[in-house]
Amino acid sequence: MSAMMLTFVALLFGIATAQCPDYLDYSTVKHYPYSGGSHNISYQRPDPACRTFNLSLLNDVVIFDVMRAVPDLDLFRLFINAYPNTLDTAVRWKGYATDSPDEELTFLVTGDIDAMWLRDSSNQMHSYLPLLTANSSADSLASLFRGVINLQARYLLTSPYCNAFQPPIESGIAPANNPSASQDVVFPTYDNTSVFECKYELDSLAAFLQISADYYNATGDINFFAKHHWIETINHVYQVFDSLYFASTYDTDGQVKQPDYSFTRMSNRATETLANDGLGNPFKGGIGLFRSAFRPSDDATIYQYLIPANMMLAHYLEATAPILLALNASSSAITSAHMTQLAAVIRQGIEEHGIVTVDGKQVYAYEVDGYGSANIMDDANIPSLLSAPLIGYLDANDEVYQNTRSLLLSDRNPYFMQGPVISAIGGPHNGPGYAWPMASIVRILTSDNDTEITEQLAMILSSTNELGLIHESINASNQTDYTRPWFSWANGLFGQMILELCDRKPHVLAQSFQ
Repeated sequence: MSAMMLTFVALLFGIATAQCPDYLDYSTVKHYPYSGGSHNISYQRPDPACRTFNLSLLNDVVIFDVMRAVPDLDLFRLFINAYPNTLDTAVRWKGYATDSPDEELTFLVTGDIDAMWLRDSSNQMHSYLPLLTANSSADSLASLFRGVINLQARYLLTSPYCNAFQPPIESGIAPANNPSASQDVVFPTYDNTSVFECKYELDSLAAFLQISADYYNATGDINFFAKHHWIETINHVYQVFDSLYFASTYDTDGQVKQPDYSFTRMSNRATETLANDGLGNPFKGGIGLFRSAFRPSDDATIYQYLIPANMMLAHYLEATAPILLALNASSSAITSAHMTQLAAVIRQGIEEHGIVTVDGKQVYAYEVDGYGSANIMDDANIPSLLSAPLIGYLDANDEVYQNTRSLLLSDRNPYFMQGPVISAIGGPHNGPGYAWPMASIVRILTSDNDTEITEQLAMILSSTNELGLIHESINASNQTDYTRPWFSWANGLFGQMILELCDRKPHVLAQSFQ
């Protein structure tokens, strides 16, 4: 066995330490052994005894397979650190519902924030979709998926307009403090013992459909969806869609309508609250699009028809409809048909109102209002315009998408950051100058160009400040200036990308990045 292999095995199965450190602290410093490459990347996995969920398939098979496919020491080390990160650090609690002993629950945090986001938790699990198979065992990856779906269903039944949630009462974990939300004025009201933050984001509703479709397509486990509260939640969410479809700022007489949702926060950041005393900027109803008060970055929208979120919703309405058909109930079949019809309405709305002409070419706008106003930009957070093929809305070769992509990856996009460390899309959440590695990963996953993929991989490697984790954002000119050392969704997405490249572009991964 080679020295590299011996070191690697020791890392995976090392002797447990007496006490587990706080990973928020652990992730900010380097740990031996280093990768041995030019970036000298730290080892960042917790001790095996400190990992929050053990998946033997990942540790015993997948990592060894990738080691054979990725000879570059730095790139392989980044994969080792990043891909298991959600399982290693973010499964804060797993158990069962008090009133239903066989209802699995999984409380999955984002990383350094002790709350569960609908969007993040769906995407954190999505990273492990290549490893998901049908399995009834309570210690399986399938059980983790079921637990996330069940807990999301509980949250949506009580607070469908909210985006982030507290631990379930069964966990015994105390609710996290969110001082930013303590003075929020939100309609509809919510219970802050179960809600961490209540920013209405359309993609959060779509995320429940996403993880449901992911689980069903990978396992074929239709019996799961007939249990507990899934059907009830789908019907409840669909009622929300019905009310949102007819939403607008003004009624037919030009009077301001009672909003379906409003949000006001005391803040010195415009992105943290909605304009017009919580109503947001005016939007015109009945155009086939759904309002989103906030973006997937948790920043307020400028124009409330967020096109990437509508793209995501359209696709996952289509992807979830077959589950309802497979349940073989007449009411479910009706809902399935309605979901497919609604997806078609949204697609038509995007084509009619979400496409604009810039420099003589048709491109997708990031946001529109139905009155003719459009916001030409993109944000790194998924769903984004750049991620449209990744979220299943269209093919990457689509002409309008390619026009949009060219614009987004240029200085025509006000949030495309360029620097010697990394050049990638950012967003107002962390502001000008800060590029998000997540956007570089999405760029790779939506590209067939070997040179582009290689360049982006090299930039990602140069952006970790030798810590060996995918950060939230990085100063494009200074790798030591970054936000959030521990952001498990981005880490999982990086690992997902490496697995995808192993199948699609193995010759790219076989290169040296030294």
